Amino acid sequence: MTLTPTDLLWPDCDSPADLPAIEAVPLHERGLPATTYDTLLRAARLWPDRPALTVLPDAARFLRPATVTFAQLRDQVHRTANLLRSLGVTRGAAVGLLAPNTAELPVALLAAQAAGIAAPVNPGLAPEHVEQLLRRGGARVLVAAGPQLDAQVWATARQVAAALRLDALLALAPTTAEGPTPALEPIEGVRVGYLAELAASHPAEKLVDIEPPTADDLAAYFHTGGTTGTPKLAAHTHANEVIDAWMVATSIPLATDSVMFAALPLFHVNALMVTLLGPLLRGQRVVWAGPLGYRDPKLYGVFWRLVEHYRIAAMSGVPTVYSVLAGVPVDADISSMRFAAVGASPLPPAVRQAFEEHTGIPLCEGYGLTEATCASALGFPGHARPGTIGRRLPYQQVKTVQIDPDTGEWHDLSPGATGVLAISGPAVFAGYVAEHTAHGPRLETDGKIHDGWLDTGDLARIDADGFIHLAGRAKDLIIRGGHNIDPAGIEDALLAHPEVTAAAAVGRPDPHAGEVPVAYVTLTPGARVDPAGLLTWAAERAPERAAAPQEVLVIDAIPLTAVGKPYKLGLRLDATRRAVLAELAAQGADCAPERIVCRPHDGGVRVTVPAPADEAVRRRVTAALDRYVLHWQYAPQQVT
Repeated sequence: MTLTPTDLLWPDCDSPADLPAIEAVPLHERGLPATTYDTLLRAARLWPDRPALTVLPDAARFLRPATVTFAQLRDQVHRTANLLRSLGVTRGAAVGLLAPNTAELPVALLAAQAAGIAAPVNPGLAPEHVEQLLRRGGARVLVAAGPQLDAQVWATARQVAAALRLDALLALAPTTAEGPTPALEPIEGVRVGYLAELAASHPAEKLVDIEPPTADDLAAYFHTGGTTGTPKLAAHTHANEVIDAWMVATSIPLATDSVMFAALPLFHVNALMVTLLGPLLRGQRVVWAGPLGYRDPKLYGVFWRLVEHYRIAAMSGVPTVYSVLAGVPVDADISSMRFAAVGASPLPPAVRQAFEEHTGIPLCEGYGLTEATCASALGFPGHARPGTIGRRLPYQQVKTVQIDPDTGEWHDLSPGATGVLAISGPAVFAGYVAEHTAHGPRLETDGKIHDGWLDTGDLARIDADGFIHLAGRAKDLIIRGGHNIDPAGIEDALLAHPEVTAAAAVGRPDPHAGEVPVAYVTLTPGARVDPAGLLTWAAERAPERAAAPQEVLVIDAIPLTAVGKPYKLGLRLDATRRAVLAELAAQGADCAPERIVCRPHDGGVRVTVPAPADEAVRRRVTAALDRYVLHWQYAPQQVT
């Protein structure tokens, strides 16, 4: 049978059994666009009048969005890319993007990739961290939230633009903003203006004096949490992004007229790959939440009506989102919703059960990391395998390895054995940006890639059917509601206190966020500071709001390994025990701390608790602990 171009581009991928047939066709024969810019041009050619982006000003005004077609999106990208070129942006130059989601941000990101390299930065980071990331990326132009959109981010952008002596600082307006824009204060030596106003005079028909990108050109820098105290910039090529977005779009069973919902910030790879580039490939409309995204409390009150109004078919979020939605009454027709992807942090079984029973919508877990562009594994609707993150995506390969700590040598493990998860394939990133030179970025892999295989830093096992079971993290990142937090930033903040002699931050289990940061410190003899004072100190100096510890505990000494490094597993065990003890007390099951047993288990923690004698209390305890991402059990034949 001869395959049509449509069959080649969109093969059947309804179950794990389809992977061999898909991969029987070489990837280069699939007919994918070469770059994100080619993807945009193709969408505008095939579906010029179809709505592409519908952006809400905020949840309260979800019926008054801004909408652009695929052809209008192309024209806006051309105008913006031509503006960037006039400001000196070239193929190897980065354009910083510092803003919450707004209607102009997807345009700015795609334009930055058409003219140079997009460098999205979390607008919640402290100014010094933003400056550090943009300096390393060599950005000379910064696109940021204007004073109407986010006054605090604009203040950060002005500070950074002045410190780096940027060529231009371009402000973004709120979605559907009305009335005249406020005047922008000048910065000496920096061109300051509103992006939309400056772009309006540039051609919309095509790129002018810009050589279109190629598949191997760099498309974006995304910063990662890192484990060394310094955020890293992961470089993606255009091929990385298009191919990974296609892999995800192929694996999600949606028609071209399906509507997706997006509420993750565009500095997150999931937002770019899953809810911008993937729909561009398939010609799907995307409804974008306002600047607060899933952090907007008002969103949940109108969420199901929003689904009904726009006929949302799919969404992507983190476990905390689904935990909240499981408790929101369904007050609308949500029969259009067919697929909900969840990732970024472990999904508690109780959250899955509550959401699916409440809505009838299947949750499909996925897995990915910035160094593999975005997604590498995804569950299949109708083929759920609870406790796994799904199977690998087409054309990606996975295995587990043991890495010798002394020599760095890799040893492949047999199927079913737990080890470090490794990934290979066309989504593996180009490397970290070590520095920006006169000839462009200098990239290095920092030992993360071995013979084409990426060390994910996560522990896992792969079962006989190819499903991946995560077994913990080989690294110390704290994952709060799907957001990676480097503990080094918390520790550095506490160590800056004159009475703190040592600090170690770990994740404490949390029923809503998965885990939250807590810190352990030692103090100088006679220190006067107390835990409350240290909490305030750390909150004021943490690199971002999410990294502010929820608790600071003063101990006699930080436990160390045999080679003198902090033994964080011991601290995680203690933090877990404290969380479980507090939950038991809240449910009326008083018990002595020593009766809660926490042990290492598959890279994580297994908790054993005494079973309450009262059946009602036991039911409450069971329901409460099931909300945590924990391996827990009752002690056999014990009652409190």
